[in-house]
Amino acid sequence: MTERFDFDRPCEAPFELVPVDERQGVVSKEHRSRLFVHTVHDGDVIPSRFRWHADGTPTVPLDQLERAHVRERDWGANLVAKSLAQQLGLPVYGRVRIARALLDFNRFPGSTPPGNHEPLERLAITPPFCDALSHPQKMDLLDVYDRISDGLEANFRDKLIVIGVHTYDERNPSATSRPHLSLVNIPAGYQREARMPYGVFDPIYPDVLGESTCSRILRDRISLNLERAGFRVISNHPYALPEGSIEVRAQVWYFFTYLRVRYEAEHPSTAADPAHTLVWQMLLNTNVRQALPESLRGHLHRYQRATPEHEALFRDAAAAYDRIRRFIGESNVCRDYRRDENRPSSLALEVRKDLLCELDPSRAHPRPATPTMRQRAHVIGRVIAGAIRTYLETDRELQHNADGMFDGEASP
Repeated sequence: MTERFDFDRPCEAPFELVPVDERQGVVSKEHRSRLFVHTVHDGDVIPSRFRWHADGTPTVPLDQLERAHVRERDWGANLVAKSLAQQLGLPVYGRVRIARALLDFNRFPGSTPPGNHEPLERLAITPPFCDALSHPQKMDLLDVYDRISDGLEANFRDKLIVIGVHTYDERNPSATSRPHLSLVNIPAGYQREARMPYGVFDPIYPDVLGESTCSRILRDRISLNLERAGFRVISNHPYALPEGSIEVRAQVWYFFTYLRVRYEAEHPSTAADPAHTLVWQMLLNTNVRQALPESLRGHLHRYQRATPEHEALFRDAAAAYDRIRRFIGESNVCRDYRRDENRPSSLALEVRKDLLCELDPSRAHPRPATPTMRQRAHVIGRVIAGAIRTYLETDRELQHNADGMFDGEASP
């Protein structure tokens, strides 16, 4: 059988920064260094060591692999990300090179268990590869996950606004047409239960922070500008953000980073304390890939016994954890973080696939983007960049000064 996709193209790094043509950009230079645009599901590489067994037989039959690739890939997302980065005046955008059919970075690490058919609850290694790879291959693949995580975290660290570009199918399972775009900013668990699901992140993460992964004014400014440009836009439909998505994980990481700065400013002697250091590692371990912090989590919340060599450290860490928990409850740190004008926003942007690509009549292979499709990507990027500029120059300051206005305590 002839391959329709070149999965073996060169890929030195699973995550890369893609240079874009220099543009003037609509956002002022002072803000550009705090913006980042990325894609996680428009990759096209499947390294050969995951495609073939040692005896030369394929891990996944080629026809099955190609169907999964067509179904899973966010076709056209890189087009929009490139356009948006250009319009913002950014020198690069970030992209995951690994095909989603092999590894879904927007989920927690692990292998999806048999019988799990809920897309938002699956893990990073999904069908068909979760049933096909050996344990050593899965360990190898999750090392790739870690490299992607390191690359994205390095580019998220000091940002104010992060936009993740995705694409979704033209129609719902009911055959009704989806809006042109969906702006997604609510974790699925919070949308379902009005709180963060227990056991996903550390329970001292305040539930109220699950309301949104980004400024709602930013989301609504983008929505308004897109509607004015003729696009139909919806929010958090047909699905919300999985807790394992980079948008949700980043928000937890941002809060605990902010908390650590505030806590150590009041308790400077704890900065070099090994027990406190381990607790911070546990709280910041949002991709659950570090063994010792996860062992501490099990000790604190599942009452697992510490190994003899860690008993003293874990006992001190439990005391440090209680101090940090009390600090959250007794201080205004949560309120201050919510109101901080530098609180980062991470927003997922879903664009309908048929606006950006077209499948051949057999629906087996996407055709190259037409000039019209490229122009749509350009327009989407231009409109969103203009909305971000308005937010940064006008809305953000108004939002910061609006506290108490609805009670008559302030005036516009």
